[in-house]
Amino acid sequence: MVSRSYSNLLELASGDSPTFGRMNRQIPRIMAVAEIMSNIDNDSKETDLSPKDRVIIVANELPIRAQRRLEGSGSTSTCCSKGWNFSWDENSLLLQLKDGLGDEVIYVGCLKEEIPLNEQEEVYQVLLESFKCVPTFLPLDLYTRYYHGFCKQQLWPLFHYMLPLSPDLGGRFDRALWQAYVSVNKIFADRIMEVINPEDDFVWIHDYHLMVLPTFLRKRFNRVKLGFFLHSPFPSSEIYKTLPIREELLRALLNSDLIGFHTFDYARHFLSCCSRMLGLTYESKRGYIGLEYYGRTVSIKILPVGIHMGQLQSVLSLPETERKVGELIERYGRKGRTMLLGVDDMDIFKGITLKLLAMEQLLMQHPEWQGKVVLVQIANPARGKGKDVKEMQAETDSTVKRINETFGRPGYDPIVLIDAPLKFYERVAYYVVAECCLVTAVRDGMNLIPYEYIVSRQGNEKLDKILKLEPNNHNKKSMLVVSEFIGCSPSLSGAIRVNPWNVDAVADAMDSALEVAEPEKQLRHEKHYKYVSTHDVGYWARSFLQDLERSCGEHGRRRCWGIGFGLSFRVVALDQSFRKLSMEHIVSAYKRTKTRAILLDYDDTLMPQGSIDKRPSSKSIDILNTLCRDKGNLVFIVSAKSRETLSDWFSPCEKLGIAAEHGYFLRLRKAVEWENCVAAADCSWKQIAEPVMELYTETTDGSTIEDKETALVWSYEDADPDFGSCQAKELLDHLESVLANEPVTVKRGQNYVEVKPQGVSKGLIARRMLSMMQERGTLPEFVLCIGDDRSDEDMFEVICSSTEGPSIAPRAEIFACTVGQKPSKAKYYLDDTTEIVRLMHGLASVTDQITPV
Repeated sequence: MVSRSYSNLLELASGDSPTFGRMNRQIPRIMAVAEIMSNIDNDSKETDLSPKDRVIIVANELPIRAQRRLEGSGSTSTCCSKGWNFSWDENSLLLQLKDGLGDEVIYVGCLKEEIPLNEQEEVYQVLLESFKCVPTFLPLDLYTRYYHGFCKQQLWPLFHYMLPLSPDLGGRFDRALWQAYVSVNKIFADRIMEVINPEDDFVWIHDYHLMVLPTFLRKRFNRVKLGFFLHSPFPSSEIYKTLPIREELLRALLNSDLIGFHTFDYARHFLSCCSRMLGLTYESKRGYIGLEYYGRTVSIKILPVGIHMGQLQSVLSLPETERKVGELIERYGRKGRTMLLGVDDMDIFKGITLKLLAMEQLLMQHPEWQGKVVLVQIANPARGKGKDVKEMQAETDSTVKRINETFGRPGYDPIVLIDAPLKFYERVAYYVVAECCLVTAVRDGMNLIPYEYIVSRQGNEKLDKILKLEPNNHNKKSMLVVSEFIGCSPSLSGAIRVNPWNVDAVADAMDSALEVAEPEKQLRHEKHYKYVSTHDVGYWARSFLQDLERSCGEHGRRRCWGIGFGLSFRVVALDQSFRKLSMEHIVSAYKRTKTRAILLDYDDTLMPQGSIDKRPSSKSIDILNTLCRDKGNLVFIVSAKSRETLSDWFSPCEKLGIAAEHGYFLRLRKAVEWENCVAAADCSWKQIAEPVMELYTETTDGSTIEDKETALVWSYEDADPDFGSCQAKELLDHLESVLANEPVTVKRGQNYVEVKPQGVSKGLIARRMLSMMQERGTLPEFVLCIGDDRSDEDMFEVICSSTEGPSIAPRAEIFACTVGQKPSKAKYYLDDTTEIVRLMHGLASVTDQITPV
């Protein structure tokens, strides 16, 4: 598909905006942002593309059939250009989901046919005006590298659990193909830009062909309302992490507001990848799963797609369908043969050969079925290309031939292979006649064949007559044997689920399906039909869009800005009152004030997360000593560490105040003794808690126990993140149960579970510090409090709530600052420990100027 809408591949691959040859055409631009001017040609034909709540559906292919017009022939299609006839593709899921969204839908995608360069302008206008479709024209070589290269030879095999262990097993990663993939996604973003109203439109992207598109759209419009649905499986983290561009794809998907999957397994694998590779955590609130990503909540949707009931029922009513059903009954039913049916694409993951082997096993183990059972295998043409497809076709043909030669007889072949393309009504006719449908894919995203089979078996009155069923017979029946590795399996609880790799088990399932009593078949069919008919494609589309609206509800109430370059781009979204702490702002406030209170957490605040040596650096010691030298400053380190450890680490700091074990112990400066902030604790509870922690330590590799004077901490920082988190939840429940009558609290933090005396918190130290300064008559005019953990929120709460009390000077400068963009009681944030050390160094430099040694 040679393109006139693309100029320089290098520009695209680098992420820069390409230059486009517009060919004197004016495309309606409906923009509602200040920095982009509308460019609507008043003389051009108006296209109704700007109502509110419009949905832009983006996929690799448009739901359009294109056919070259023969010279001198007329047009019978919905619409045409000089050289082409265009019509809707009624079998396209993208067109069918329109039932759940209404008429205000725009499609963006490629055509199946290649459009010559000199015809692309006219085709574009025809599709835009008559179908509300925006075609994306790609150069043929680029499309080949993008679709047949990266999508089909690299992403698709990996997502179906096929690792490229050798050149023959899936494609090895090729960066040139990856660049083509990125380039095409960028071109799609440019096409969307031609029609989007970013404040009102919803954008819904479909499938793995366009996984980095969310990044390009989010980069253009920080508040774009963006959903993504993956129609293929998402592999486990062990498989996915072999992909060299694993983080780029994850971060791109996380630029969506809502990410949809067919099953919980696929969603679970995605969440596990986000946890293991990006360090993100997720939680479920009121039934909705959400990932916190730079202040944005990315929602996860789990709902399998459905079928279009109306279309299938209309096909069932066609005279052609009725005639075909009659032919099949004559061919199989009149001869007393029962039809088993398989309908699959000809690819290596559909398990066609395994199904044939199971049929062979059935005939061997149950000779009574020979001559009575026929497996009709419809093999749809392969969507991809390559050596594996040819090998699959050859193996299928040879297996069918061998089985038919072994068990066949005159007038009877146990397997009928149909590898020629069938019209939809013909396929439906086979559904109607088949006693059982077999879907034994070894890995598949969704697979709607079982749903189509169920609705077809429900039939209608005319088909009932052909099948010689009693009038108004409501006792319809159907049987399904489905692989446990396909997306629709969890929703079909009445199906016989099998492991397709176990040929003997599949053969037994086929025998069971044939032997099931009629009432049981009827009950299973009734259960399935009730689900399929109520969870159709319209229901799926409505449900997804409703969740997308909910997920975008906070857009207008957040401040948003982009950070990062290329595919690492992401948007930071924060509350209006939550902002980054400016060096200039705090230094100015520091200079204007005379009395100051400074409270600093240590781990992951002054000391980077993941450091093995936790001792403070000489630079940190120098900064703290400089700040303490100013007599107007009261500086405290507030840590969960033991007082022995902190005394050793900060021994060079003579005037530094230290609070140990979350504030249980307090020392105003090195020359004075430690004191307790609460009454002396009875630690006999440790005899109960420690054995419990030891049990979890033994069963959780990488976990440790830290025994402090007044607390016990179980840490799983070096354990497997998923298993450690699961064990921490169990340990928390276990400890709360056995310590219910003890004067302690059990809390879970970042990679740890801690038991400590009741009433001990870092908020105590903040309150004590302000109280001491009040008693001295030196109310603080400047308060800085920095921390990173949940335990530090107690300090933030005390500091922020003291602004109107007597312990802080009127109009005092208050800076409660957390590490990282996350929900917090603090009003400010800094990104990491590096920025915090830089900030503290800046304050120390000011101290050097105003209080020289």
